[in-house]
Amino acid sequence: MSKRVMLAMSGGVDSSAALVLLQRQGYEVIGATMRLYDNEDIGDKSSACCSLSDVEDARAVAARFGVTHYVFNFTDRFRKDVIERFNDEYLRGLTPNPCIDCNRFLKFSALLERAEMMECDYIATGHYARIRFDEQSGRYLLLKAVSSEGENVKDQSYVLYDLTQEQMKKVLFPLGEMEKSEVRKIAKEYGLVNYDKPDSQDICFVPDGDYARFIREYTGIVPECGDVVDSKGNVLGRHEGLINYTIGQRKGLGIAFGKPMYVIDKNVGENTVTVGENEELFSDGLRAVNVNVIADLELGKAVRCKAKTRYKQVEQECEAVFREDGTAEVLFMEPQRAVTKGQRVVFYDGDVVLGGGVIA
Repeated sequence: MSKRVMLAMSGGVDSSAALVLLQRQGYEVIGATMRLYDNEDIGDKSSACCSLSDVEDARAVAARFGVTHYVFNFTDRFRKDVIERFNDEYLRGLTPNPCIDCNRFLKFSALLERAEMMECDYIATGHYARIRFDEQSGRYLLLKAVSSEGENVKDQSYVLYDLTQEQMKKVLFPLGEMEKSEVRKIAKEYGLVNYDKPDSQDICFVPDGDYARFIREYTGIVPECGDVVDSKGNVLGRHEGLINYTIGQRKGLGIAFGKPMYVIDKNVGENTVTVGENEELFSDGLRAVNVNVIADLELGKAVRCKAKTRYKQVEQECEAVFREDGTAEVLFMEPQRAVTKGQRVVFYDGDVVLGGGVIA
């Protein structure tokens, strides 16, 4: 009897091509699209994933291949675990990554629960990553995708670092061994209407990228103005509310400094934005919390590896110590620019993801 797989279908080319590959491999596939928010809340933006048009695209692809398609209403859970978490962290001066929270709480939690209720053996997504069982350690490992197309390299292991061993037992990534160009070619060969559909951009519920406006309108909170200071505490001007600024920001500060100046810190308690010159943005290390360790590591012992503090960053050499309390101390071999609280740091040993956590 063939194994049953629930495929998360976003309406994009990746999950559609994943359907083709799963059927080729002999799986019984059912399609599932998550309804995460009411479209009128953000406007019907074609660049936003999970829009109404995406649901229709997913349904059309499922019908094309004779696959039963479900739409699950997860709006309440998405609001609580992703949108409200995003707003809260921004208001606390952090820079969150809601796509990682969506993976954690929706795709690999809520959707997996629904798949188990419907007696599916696995769930699958269109992520570019790989999972492998390591016989020696008895653990499942998360690996980078094999993509090697230069600037178009497609690897999404960074946003998957939070996967647990129990989840990885039941997750398939059909595209992990493929290049994006191959995926589009498959979609075109099979006559899929979305073969040239562009990838979604920005955060799905903030498709115009104006995070501060979204937070103001959603929460009703009007951010308080405060002082812009330098690293010595000298007041240089006024800011328009902390949510309007990000670490490393140069433009839009509203103050003429006579030289390039960047946001280097935000202090919620004092309601200040600290600015400085470019060299003040660099740090030798960081501390991470809520660390998920995937690989078989000896806790408390320093490990030489590489790390990324942003999704598109090139991996950087570092030494990391993972502790039993879920924290990690990281020392970079070369100072890193604009390490930002609330963002994620993910650790690699070659293609293997060692784990990751939240930058504190």
